[in-house]
Amino acid sequence: MNPPAEFDAAMRLALAEAVRAGERGEVPVGAVVLGPGGDVLAAAGNDREAAGDPTAHAEVLALRAAARATGEWRLTGCTLVVTLEPCTMCAGAAVLSRVRRVVYGAADEKAGAAGSLWDVIRDRRLNHRPEVVMGVLADECAAVLRDFFGDRRG
Repeated sequence: MNPPAEFDAAMRLALAEAVRAGERGEVPVGAVVLGPGGDVLAAAGNDREAAGDPTAHAEVLALRAAARATGEWRLTGCTLVVTLEPCTMCAGAAVLSRVRRVVYGAADEKAGAAGSLWDVIRDRRLNHRPEVVMGVLADECAAVLRDFFGDRRG
């Protein structure tokens, strides 16, 4: 089953953030937060190396920026779009921020927490469970990561 094309444009924005992060030497992951009406509230790429911050994942940075933009930590009705399946930290941040939906491109079989290795986002024990849409522009998202690591591993 193919993911809905309605998120392609937002994923392309996230991909642009990922590419910029990769150009800075960061693992190329990008994220965008869409408001309830589909407007872009925030966008970010990974920034762990430059910031010296283990929590500076694209998703966390985009969620923080969206909260600043709205003046509210509850991002009710918002959509988090990310090029790589969120890790446990980012999945937890998505749940705690109360986003309506998490959309991701490439699956992360080693650390994914939205259905691959774990499914933190849809864990029935939690009080909020965002909808998950997976596989949006998955091949393009995976290619950015594959190229980045291929260049480094020689």
